[in-house]
Amino acid sequence: MDRLKSSARLMIVSDLDHTMVDHHDAENSSLFRFNALWEGHYRHDSLLVFSTGRSPTLYKQLRKEKPMITPDIAIMSVGTEITYGKSMVPDEGWVQFLNQKWDKNIVIEETKKFPELAPQAETEQRPHKISFYVKKDKAQNVTEALSKVLEKRGLDVKIVYSGGIDLDILPKGAGKGQALAYLLKKFEAEGKMPVNTLVCGDSGNDAELFSIPGVYGVMVSNAQEELLQWHAANAKDNPKILHASERCASGIIQAIGHFKLGPNLSPRDVSDIEKDVANASPGYEMVKLSLLMEKWRRAEVENNELFIAGAKAATHPSGVFIHPSGVDHHIKEYLNILRKVYGDKQGKQYRILVDDVLTTQIGSDTWLVKFDKWELSGEERQGCVVTAVLSKKDSEWFTWVHVHQTWLEQSGKGEWIL
Repeated sequence: MDRLKSSARLMIVSDLDHTMVDHHDAENSSLFRFNALWEGHYRHDSLLVFSTGRSPTLYKQLRKEKPMITPDIAIMSVGTEITYGKSMVPDEGWVQFLNQKWDKNIVIEETKKFPELAPQAETEQRPHKISFYVKKDKAQNVTEALSKVLEKRGLDVKIVYSGGIDLDILPKGAGKGQALAYLLKKFEAEGKMPVNTLVCGDSGNDAELFSIPGVYGVMVSNAQEELLQWHAANAKDNPKILHASERCASGIIQAIGHFKLGPNLSPRDVSDIEKDVANASPGYEMVKLSLLMEKWRRAEVENNELFIAGAKAATHPSGVFIHPSGVDHHIKEYLNILRKVYGDKQGKQYRILVDDVLTTQIGSDTWLVKFDKWELSGEERQGCVVTAVLSKKDSEWFTWVHVHQTWLEQSGKGEWIL
């Protein structure tokens, strides 16, 4: 990861479904809390890794359905695919490693002889992963018999059963744990071993993550029986593994605090974020302003002139704001629009999501900040890339010098106010 010049302060490696993403939380409140915490406090010097059983197709689908920020690394298809950044550049070294003693055609040939196995969708059949559904009472016998058959055919495979229904056949060297071990070995070779690593999961295919030496681990409160049983049998006395009392992303936040790995108070949980200067940083400033705009439009802050005056005081006298349409304004003048939109999203599922904050110091007291900003309103989402110049001289507060917004390609281009 070239973005970091030195070791990551914290690397979080998290499963997605029912771990980072709570499918029973219609408001996605815990996910929004984690997102704000990560972008405000960790993005600039830490690494976020999503480790999922989903194929790239289903992973991208989840990103459309849920307000997920962009990870630095994605481990997909139960640890058989590793990609980097927004462009999802594949790790070719990992591909070559998995090719050893693996033949997808032989696996397909032999699995056809087991009527208990029902193939999953074609999108889930990957170069190094063959996936089926199998009933819980048949899983153990099928796994044992299939292992012997494939071994006789000269293959080294691993069979992972999770969720009480999903059965994945992988190369023996694959899996979420092995993919993480591979990454840690790469970081060590580059002299960039993370200071701390926290792994997070809820099901059987996450168990390998907790077996990696030296990592901290959190099983979210809603962890499945299969993972709890593994923990009881293999790691119940390990003080580095926590069974959280909170669900999903809230359990991850709880673990950060429990193990003292860094700040664990999300900006969304700060009672008066407008006056919070203790955590002042360019990244935190982006998150703070977006949360204030969200609260203003949801009528969750008081409608008064002090709010408008405070926003104007944080802007440079000659500051320019360029709207995604290309029209430019003086920032102070453009802020007058705040009066017109107070409470226009009251009672609605309206949220602002800040993603992938990148800060670069370009002077002794000046920063260039770039991030993606999404406005989520029910099923609708609009997004733009924000490039801003901030300065901080004698004041405790940052001053907005220049703001330039451009539409994100995948965004609808409807009404965009702020």
